[in-house]
Amino acid sequence: MQAIKIATAQFENRSGDKEYNLSVIDKLSAQAAKQGAQVITFHECSITGYSFARKLNRDQLLDFSERIPGGPSVQRLIEIAKKNSIVILAGLFEKDSQDRIFKGYVCVDQNGLVAKYRKLHPFINPHVLPGNEYVVFDLLGWKCGILICYDNNIIENVRATKLLGADIIFMPHVTMCTPSTRPGAGFVDPKLWKNREADPTSLRMEFDGLKGRAWLMKWLPARAYDNAVYAIFSNPIGMDDDQLKNGCSTILDPFGDILAECRSFEDSFEIATIVPEKLTQAGGHRYLQARRPELYRDILNQAHQSEQKVAWLGKE
Repeated sequence: MQAIKIATAQFENRSGDKEYNLSVIDKLSAQAAKQGAQVITFHECSITGYSFARKLNRDQLLDFSERIPGGPSVQRLIEIAKKNSIVILAGLFEKDSQDRIFKGYVCVDQNGLVAKYRKLHPFINPHVLPGNEYVVFDLLGWKCGILICYDNNIIENVRATKLLGADIIFMPHVTMCTPSTRPGAGFVDPKLWKNREADPTSLRMEFDGLKGRAWLMKWLPARAYDNAVYAIFSNPIGMDDDQLKNGCSTILDPFGDILAECRSFEDSFEIATIVPEKLTQAGGHRYLQARRPELYRDILNQAHQSEQKVAWLGKE
């Protein structure tokens, strides 16, 4: 494996406005490529917008969803990748040949679709079905995986993706700044966003505190460290429907250290160089080798009824 340069991006998407969102993806992809990035990744449902989907009925959501890769948005994404000579990862709502709806995420290059993933733990709309498989794919000589937002909070998903061979895991999100039972959680007032130029300090305190970045730093570095993977986290900045999101798109190395992080309130990206040496230098590599699955194979295989609750969504 050779070193590669990956960009993680963040921008304020417009709900339901695929044309606008793709134009921003085009702009940021071109800028990142000029700065040497070979890959750029965007947040969950970056093509479509996300939180507004909780208000759609099935027919509305189905009409808004697209086939992958034949739909117009993925075809446009491939055109953007070709024009800008960069690999692009982005998300949208997917419908299949049976009109089943999924939360899709794709990786494309100038030649077409490289990989497609369906979120394993969707919740934004009851008509969105869960995906049922992990995805590991080859990209520029590296083994990569994808896990969307909530998927990363179930630690088994990250470990399974690593055990299937992934050394880079793309982690697109729409997260933070929502109510929860955890201390300090909650929405951030949109008025702070509107006043960000006059008073950036108050907004940054909310974004960086326990509603946002401080919570993220409790667990995201651990996913990278425990599994000896590069974690490529992407998240929107600004308003997503009626919810304010804090960005913090970040690239972490297998030591759990931050290599690059978006700190701007503007549409932006940051680039990090990914090198293979760290994959075996990091402690997680040794711990993976020391595993004793015979001790916990039966424990992990115990019958379990999956139950998923989202505090802020339950109050809608």
